[in-house]
Amino acid sequence: MNVETEQGRPRCRRAPARLAAALAPVLGLLAILPAAPAWALPMASQGSVMVMAERSADERELAANFALTARDALGAAVGRWREPMGHGAAMREHEREYTALTYTRLLRRWNMPHAQANLWFVGMLGEVRAHALPGVRTLWSPALLADYETTRVYFGAGIEPMRARGLRHDSVVARAGFSFYQAEYDEMQPWLIVQAKRTRWGMDAKSELTPLLRVIHRRFFVELGGNDNGAQVNLMLSY
Repeated sequence: MNVETEQGRPRCRRAPARLAAALAPVLGLLAILPAAPAWALPMASQGSVMVMAERSADERELAANFALTARDALGAAVGRWREPMGHGAAMREHEREYTALTYTRLLRRWNMPHAQANLWFVGMLGEVRAHALPGVRTLWSPALLADYETTRVYFGAGIEPMRARGLRHDSVVARAGFSFYQAEYDEMQPWLIVQAKRTRWGMDAKSELTPLLRVIHRRFFVELGGNDNGAQVNLMLSY
């Protein structure tokens, strides 16, 4: 099997071209939907810019970074999340909005004949404004991400604790999926991904299971899915 790798993604050099061409109009529509880590690679190759966006029922984020080296990237992020507070008729949703600087580091990479695995650190430092809490508070987050991928299967996991004085918003995510066929380096490739996510804020927590249709290309990554809580769209562009 002839495998090429760019931006840490192994690609195989054979695919059904007719199916890729038939999917092109659908993928064009997906690419313009409002959106963005889930868990794509959090940085591109050295000297490249990556833009990432995430939109779900409770969370939104827009982030960008520049790869200073093959292992380090600096960037910035803006976002918000909602937290249900109380129970029954007394339940209210509080919003948290943040802006932050980010630092991404590839801690370890394992290259195998037909696969690759990575361990990432993504740090964030900024400020957050919280509904029902006075003033602006310092926000920090030391996230760890891990992934394993071949041309046909994918596994990923991550933990992202977000903390500020009087605030706690922690997420743990696990993902697994497979591609429908092997694709050449310059072709689009569809995947089916299932995401399990556990989010904790304060003394409350929520679990979600979300199926996602993923489409990847050497320059973009898009996912579309949903669950009982609403739709989820994830987007990544690199250039």
